[in-house]
Amino acid sequence: MSDTITGLYILASTLWSALTARWQAVTALFLSLWQSATMKLFAPFKTAPLMAAVIIAKAHYPALPEDLTTPVQQRLAVYGLNSVSIGWNTYTQLDESCVRFGTERDNLDHQVCTVGMSTTYPSSRTYENRVILQDLIPGTTYYYKIVSTNSTVDHFLSPRTPGDRTPFSFNAVIDLGVYGEDGFTIQGDKTKKDTIPRINPALNHTTIGRLANTVDDYEFIIHPGDFAYADDWFLSLDNLFDGENAYQAILENFYEQLAPIAGRKPYMASPGNHEAACQEIPHTTGLCPDGQKNFTDFMHRFGNTMPTAFPSLSTNTTAKILANKARLLAQPPFWYSFEYGMAHVVMINTETDFEAAPSGQGGSAGLNGGPFGTQNQQLEFLEADLASVDRQVTPWVIVAGHRPWYTAGLACGPCQEAFEDILYAYGVDLAIFGHVHNSQRFLPIYNGVLDPRGMQDPKAPVYIVAGAAGNIEGLVKVGKKSGEGLVFADDEEYAFARVSVLDEWNLGIEFVGSATGEVLDSSLLVKGHGERFVRQ
Repeated sequence: MSDTITGLYILASTLWSALTARWQAVTALFLSLWQSATMKLFAPFKTAPLMAAVIIAKAHYPALPEDLTTPVQQRLAVYGLNSVSIGWNTYTQLDESCVRFGTERDNLDHQVCTVGMSTTYPSSRTYENRVILQDLIPGTTYYYKIVSTNSTVDHFLSPRTPGDRTPFSFNAVIDLGVYGEDGFTIQGDKTKKDTIPRINPALNHTTIGRLANTVDDYEFIIHPGDFAYADDWFLSLDNLFDGENAYQAILENFYEQLAPIAGRKPYMASPGNHEAACQEIPHTTGLCPDGQKNFTDFMHRFGNTMPTAFPSLSTNTTAKILANKARLLAQPPFWYSFEYGMAHVVMINTETDFEAAPSGQGGSAGLNGGPFGTQNQQLEFLEADLASVDRQVTPWVIVAGHRPWYTAGLACGPCQEAFEDILYAYGVDLAIFGHVHNSQRFLPIYNGVLDPRGMQDPKAPVYIVAGAAGNIEGLVKVGKKSGEGLVFADDEEYAFARVSVLDEWNLGIEFVGSATGEVLDSSLLVKGHGERFVRQ
């Protein structure tokens, strides 16, 4: 009898665990269905003031400016040799998007305008605008003002020429979400998702605040995936019956909070799974409203501001040909590369456009995104791009993507199958990923085997996971299976990675705590870079 009771208890416990694990997914699916049905039911009445109030009352949109041409959600990017893109949003369509700029704050003696580039998409309240500033003097402070009756002068450091041996640092910030009513702000207990109102990011102690307070200590930011977490709108009770507006409101709030950073430092983006659709319930993206499917906001926001690939400054003819091939195969903002001083940086797409890509058509995530290129285009780009790198010009090669395959957590097997051999073959020095919401650093490793040289002239890349920047889902515990080569892991502190290009032989890698600025982990990668074109 006791064995029967024990068996029933085990069965009940197993069923309860399974039901609990699926509850959130089932709830979100129900809400999506409810939202779709109610929006169709009440569509004929949306013009009525009372019904409009019912439909949008709980979406925490930022207040509209009096002048709808006021620039918001500003963002810079390294666009090419001696060029920078400036992107911003407005609450009205512009016939002409213009920026005045110069090397003196009080003498903005140049102006660039773009005509017919003010675009939007269904469900968005804003329009995307962009101009390109070209022929900039490298490593020079420029002041700029987006032309509007309500805009201010800001400034940026123009990109360093490839091959410039000046030391610099950049930050890797991944899995970063909105703060405030539709997100959280950490106070004390790091597991708490606070609900205090939206606040000035320069005044808080989160990752955005730390980036603001240290804005003079780094020269650009890379963010390979997961912005805002708008697809988690259903985690806030206020949003339950208005997901379409809640999704857009979270995006507007996040990019407005990020603007003091992204409008001052080049902010280089590539996609993550949270950009894919209005929610992550597998095989239900067809329920999402128009404009909230298939990476739409991500493409509109960054598609015209990210670069393709730089022309090679090498004296080697083959390198020039390969760099041009890579430029033709690049598909920004999903995959592309850029060069900055001593670094060649490649941004890849771990979501779509390779065999069994998790967020791609038929992928394990069930999001059915993409494709955004022809078959094998991304992998052909990556090979051509890495093969073009002349280590006499840019000794350090860094690749960044969203889903990791070396992690004390959920590893992306298809990503490893697609990318790892290419990274090793062309001697990538550092690979940066996120997706798992903690901080991890691995010793140089290839195909699960540690490089015997360690951090002194290894052939294999150093892999890091920098997914602890902070979002509404919170941090996750480091997995019990730590994985071969894991030498640092932290799941208690919100943090980001700082990479310091010290000279052509020394690369510093640090994890920085967002709340205190404390360095949680520090390492030094030493490479001789004696081989001009690496083939392994």
